[in-house]
Amino acid sequence: MIKQPAPFLFEHGDQAVILLHAYAGSANDVRMLARALERANYTVYGPQLTGHATGRPQDILEQGSPQQWWQDTQQAISFMRQKGYTKLSIFGLSLGGLFATMALENDPTLLGGGTFSSPVLASAHSHVAPMFIKLSQQQLQQQGLTTAEQALALAALKPAVKAQLAAVTQFTTTEIAAHLDRLTKPFFIGQGGQDELIEATVAQRLRDRLLGQGTPVDFHWYADAGHVITVNTAHHQLEQDVLTYLKKINK
Repeated sequence: MIKQPAPFLFEHGDQAVILLHAYAGSANDVRMLARALERANYTVYGPQLTGHATGRPQDILEQGSPQQWWQDTQQAISFMRQKGYTKLSIFGLSLGGLFATMALENDPTLLGGGTFSSPVLASAHSHVAPMFIKLSQQQLQQQGLTTAEQALALAALKPAVKAQLAAVTQFTTTEIAAHLDRLTKPFFIGQGGQDELIEATVAQRLRDRLLGQGTPVDFHWYADAGHVITVNTAHHQLEQDVLTYLKKINK
């Protein structure tokens, strides 16, 4: 039996950070960043979004939805509050960044946070669906299905993932991008210049939109890095940049 990734809570200092993972990802997406923050005396919580890290790609599509993942995000914040953490920030990678942004729009008690490679504004091109199918194929092979069973499962997944991603885009447009004017505290944006899944220029457009409305932005462009900047060649620099940002907002 393949061991699936688990959510984590690294309790250290009184300043706490929630890290949300990507679509088709798990808490492992942000574990390396969490360890770096923990070494710097931060408490870090990495929840797992509904349907994720089960070993069954179908679960993301059948159990997950933008509304459910927003609920997961609110529960993560509530969980940390109940544990007594009042100095709380929230960041997310890709899909997770959408809900981190929404949390910051809706909860003025959060100190700050932001996005890593996150399509907060709409763009014409996305390679998330093909990536999901590729990862699904690998997981289906691990389930010991026959070639015919795998093909049947993949055929069912393709329209389902397309529909779910369309729902995410719609939700992002109406529930998140429409309320960016609520962001008043310094907002962190990290983006890889060689992003293979979303248009990297989305991050620059988000920066310009926020600056235009008077929101302070802490913008970081990792020119040679791909999408998952929490684990790829950018991760060391990202860790330093996030720590520098947290020190500023935790004063």
